[in-house]
Amino acid sequence: MADEATTDYARIGGGDAVRQVVGRFYEMVLADPELAGYFTGVDLPKLKRHQALLISQVLGGPAEYDGRDLKAAHRGMAISKDHFGRVVVHLVAALREAGVPEDVIGRVGQALGGTEADIVEG
Repeated sequence: MADEATTDYARIGGGDAVRQVVGRFYEMVLADPELAGYFTGVDLPKLKRHQALLISQVLGGPAEYDGRDLKAAHRGMAISKDHFGRVVVHLVAALREAGVPEDVIGRVGQALGGTEADIVEG
């Protein structure tokens, strides 16, 4: 792991900043009528925790994602490429609102792009 002072995690403000971004991200996603249905009956606090851990890990923070494999977690949800894209747009918007530098947003986006095949189903 990189020196903590130089990680993207440290640059954006650490765990508190990640939790704020994740909270705002879910506000946006749940307000999106095309996405809200995916979250019906979901344990949102648990999902937010997993999302914060995943983003923290992507940013080089000390937290490590401990949830299910992304492919297994999204199997059977019939997530389209368009819906995946909408989720990415909302995350980027939440990161920008939080003042996250564009180079960091780019790296997060690149990491997200690498998960598309595990999440999108035909």
